[in-house]
Amino acid sequence: MLTPNEVKTVLEAALLAARSPLSITELRRLFDEDIGADTVRRLLDELRLAWKDRGVELVNLASGWRFQTRPAFQKYLERISPEKPPRYSRAVLETLAIIAYRQPVTRGDIEDVRGVTVSPGVIKALESRGWIDIVGHRNVPGRPALYATTKAFLDELGLRSLQELPPLEEIVQTLDLSQEETLPAAAPAPRDGEPGEPSQAESEPA
Repeated sequence: MLTPNEVKTVLEAALLAARSPLSITELRRLFDEDIGADTVRRLLDELRLAWKDRGVELVNLASGWRFQTRPAFQKYLERISPEKPPRYSRAVLETLAIIAYRQPVTRGDIEDVRGVTVSPGVIKALESRGWIDIVGHRNVPGRPALYATTKAFLDELGLRSLQELPPLEEIVQTLDLSQEETLPAAAPAPRDGEPGEPSQAESEPA
């Protein structure tokens, strides 16, 4: 039977080797014996404290636990990995913002807020990044899909839940999505139900 320190070492090794966050359930599967969830959480908290003064930190995110470099060291890491993340259009940014803060929403809701037709490419860009997903369908004629953000989106921001969402400007900065055109400070609330194609809306490319 493993000692608590041995269990903690296994957890540490697994988290360092993992490419994505690991949940408590996934971490418990590492062991032949039944290690309680409370025990795993306690050992993870001990690990987090053990790494608190290092360049890497252990964090608890929406989809689980992971090791990540501390933001303060990002400027140094960019010198060995200068590749920049993809930039997205204003349409993609505004759509992501509406979904994040008003979810779940339909494509029609988004168009109602933005005043322009949302092209399929905009939704596809966010889906391919794993930041949004279909979570249901609205019970109106046509049953339009309802979109919401994913745990991967929260992981990208370093958050555990939607309640921790920061101001929109911080999201743009954290995801390195900044561009010359700024997002609107606020948008009017969408109408109830699924609106049709706005008669005065103009279409736009993705």
